[in-house]
Amino acid sequence: MQQDPHLIEQLAASNIRLLPLRPASQVMQLERLGSFHQSRLSFMRTLVRRMVAENWQVSTPIFDLDDQGYGTVVYQVEAKYGTFSFVLFSHYLDPEQRNDRVIANQWDLTMALCEGTVGPEQLDFLRTNVPKQEAGRVDSRVLVLSRANRSARTFDYVVDELAQGRQPNVDVIAEVGYLYRTTAAYGSGKLGMADWEKVRTKHRDFARPFAAEMFTCYMLRHFSMQQADYLAAQRSPETAVNLHLDIKRYLGIGNSTGLGMAPFLINHPLLINQWIEMRETALATAVVASETGVDRETMARLDMATQRVIQHLGEIITADERQSNSNVVVREELQALHLWLQEQAAELAITHYVWADLIQYAEQHWHIETQEVINSMLIELYPDLVDGLEEQMGAEESQQITPEMSVSELLAIIEDKYDWALAIDFSKHESVGAFWYRSEEKMEPRLGQTNIDMGMEKEMPLGIGRLVRECYDCIQDYSKISPSQNVAHFIIKNPTFSGIVARMQTMAQSRYGDIRENLVHSDVLPIYLLRCKLSFFGVSKFDPRSRLWVRNTMFQGAPLISDFGQAIVDDWQFPIKPVLTTQ
Repeated sequence: MQQDPHLIEQLAASNIRLLPLRPASQVMQLERLGSFHQSRLSFMRTLVRRMVAENWQVSTPIFDLDDQGYGTVVYQVEAKYGTFSFVLFSHYLDPEQRNDRVIANQWDLTMALCEGTVGPEQLDFLRTNVPKQEAGRVDSRVLVLSRANRSARTFDYVVDELAQGRQPNVDVIAEVGYLYRTTAAYGSGKLGMADWEKVRTKHRDFARPFAAEMFTCYMLRHFSMQQADYLAAQRSPETAVNLHLDIKRYLGIGNSTGLGMAPFLINHPLLINQWIEMRETALATAVVASETGVDRETMARLDMATQRVIQHLGEIITADERQSNSNVVVREELQALHLWLQEQAAELAITHYVWADLIQYAEQHWHIETQEVINSMLIELYPDLVDGLEEQMGAEESQQITPEMSVSELLAIIEDKYDWALAIDFSKHESVGAFWYRSEEKMEPRLGQTNIDMGMEKEMPLGIGRLVRECYDCIQDYSKISPSQNVAHFIIKNPTFSGIVARMQTMAQSRYGDIRENLVHSDVLPIYLLRCKLSFFGVSKFDPRSRLWVRNTMFQGAPLISDFGQAIVDDWQFPIKPVLTTQ
């Protein structure tokens, strides 16, 4: 539906701070952050819209696979502002060596996204180093390094069905949702790759956060289906058929995310603040847009989305009791929303209803995940109003000390902005019952039990609430002795607090950013951190395997490369099983 152009201009010209944004005390609670779902501003969604609208051209100058599907493939990508190469190596992997954990050193596929075209010399260099992943080295021509493993449950099944001239059963496909799963996508300068500053300033096509990493996973998805078609034709050239386009669109890429992602949300508060603020701005924009009334067409679109989410959640297979129960509750509450929307549709005109009322009702009566699903659906209703926010998802991340600030002013900032941290009783054992550290083998974040697990002397400074409390107590003691001194004098006397002081002074100017939770509590649920970040990536179908890691699906339901340049409806937020049409 086309939005009122006058409303678009009005909202575009408005100051974000004047919109009815939810307070940080509500949004930055860990459970709420862990209930987020992807939205129109998620990085996969914005990337796909860009590729489709700009009609990126993808060719295959090298497709050198043997009859078992092993070998080298190079895709050349002509984006709007530059040329890139996606280089992929397919290897034989002994089933006993297949391991999705970070400690693995062999994979079915290894990949690199490179700037420009790749010549024979560079290809040989990549062939030597890319399969080694962390054990190898690359140069700044590489933007992303990644690897992936086949799904043992679906890949061979799909190839066998295609070879025999049949389309795979959609119900079987739905149990997994992908042919390959990625186990890492490294970028931003790791292992010698181009750092973020180079990518952001030199390669405009990938200048948004994590765009290059998301594109790498998208190209993996493309190859997975191309390889399945190829192997089916190799096995039985007389009978083989290609995957149905509707099944291809439904297939995604699997992903397992563990604690390695968790520290990002704590270590990049200004960036997280920007992500959250743009999402909240999108929601507030939807609320403001409804203040002139919600018409029947918009109500009908919300109802269709609600029914889609109900089906989507019903198709998720998870052994996690908490997530399974949550999915059941959310479906029941959305069913109530569906029935209400049908009643509204029966009225002759709907001009009095505003989304603020729906949001308030949900907050008072429904599960927190239901609330956030509804918020995501409301954002979807106003693409013309919210899509422009995708250009504001980046942030300068410098945290600076303001040395001339008085210690009394700093104390006032802490009491105002960090009241949540001061409310935590850190004298209780459970309040400091966990600590974060990095494993020696892979330098990956881990969560240990205080005074039980080894490594406390190498604790990572992720317990922001505790650091705030310790700094506050020290400043209070200092101010009693030197009440007229400023922050510079305090830091000279207490240099270990320079980092947290810079953070507090900087974040005091931001609306969101700091997670209002004790992240070193013995019962902390890191999976909420993972889900929050993954929602901004744009994943779906969360399947927690413990409180420490979660399986999910990327790009499921997304358009294909063959859809680039065509008019599409960006409605793949909650993918559902396709009903096959004539190809």
